Amino acid sequence: MTTTHRSLSGRSTSGPGMTRRGLLASGGALGLGALLTACGSDDKSAKDAGSEPWSFKDDRGRTAKVNHAPKNIVAFVSTAAALHDYGVEVTGIFGPSKPVGGKPNPQAGDLDVGKLTSLGESWGQFNIEKYASLKPDLLISNMFPPPALWFVPEEGAKKIEALAPTVGIKGARTSLLDPLKRYTELAESLGGDLDSEKVRAARARFDKAERRLRKAAKDAKAKGGLKVLAMTGDADQFYVAVPDSYCDLNYFKDLGIEFVEGKKSDEWGFWEFLSWENADKYHADLIMIDNRSSALPPKELAKKPTWKLLPAVKAGQTVPWSMEERYSYAGYAPVLEQLATAIEKSKRLT
Repeated sequence: MTTTHRSLSGRSTSGPGMTRRGLLASGGALGLGALLTACGSDDKSAKDAGSEPWSFKDDRGRTAKVNHAPKNIVAFVSTAAALHDYGVEVTGIFGPSKPVGGKPNPQAGDLDVGKLTSLGESWGQFNIEKYASLKPDLLISNMFPPPALWFVPEEGAKKIEALAPTVGIKGARTSLLDPLKRYTELAESLGGDLDSEKVRAARARFDKAERRLRKAAKDAKAKGGLKVLAMTGDADQFYVAVPDSYCDLNYFKDLGIEFVEGKKSDEWGFWEFLSWENADKYHADLIMIDNRSSALPPKELAKKPTWKLLPAVKAGQTVPWSMEERYSYAGYAPVLEQLATAIEKSKRLT
């Protein structure tokens, strides 16, 4: 999910020293680690005996090709988590995967990250030398928006793409249903079993949660309406999401949820940037709070005087926002259930 991260944050600045792309990646507070460049290895995985050539056309319109079934797959952490839900395993990951507050990182899904090689946790820390040592067959990431691959540093993109084919799946300015569909297609092409009991159960749970969320939104509207605001924050600013730029919020709107419409503050158009003094610009009955490890958690938000004065916060009407949840039905079913519960329990505030 995330802008003046370039996709979720960006290239232009949202404040001193802050890139838009970094903001999206960090939820506001961004620490750019030094990109470790090294001579990439040209070694490739040995071709599997009897394996058929593999190809997949991604959301950039590019076709990734490998002359055998990809074995050593490296992916952004939530991408790896989505593939795992379909039975497709990866060798390496990049992006936030360490536990948060003693609990699994929300972007890691059901991955056992301890068994995977991490190429870097933070924005700009993709270790190219370590990536080459994995002898990758394929690299996969999301895009916010295309054509840049999420958490793949632009400075090293050419060297990284020279080591193995890449696949990008669009996660911005579309409906959530699109990346969900694309990941099922990608997983199936990589040998995932879409007919397994686990996968079918996850899809059934998602469909049920979708019906429940649609009804919750309809009931809320019948009671006078419920305004929902999605946000993230850092030490200096309060960021209000532009719903149509996020595939999940876009989809929730289609289900009938009424969102506060943040105004685009830069050319990337993911956020409206507000000072903490102006955090009360919009009225909201329910606030969705960015749950990524890089964003200010509720206990830190509570230290902001203006945060504590917001009506939704005072009423306890907040809910985590999984803005970079893995694109699988198993990943999003609980997200829909949690949001439906929050809407069912929330009241219109005056």
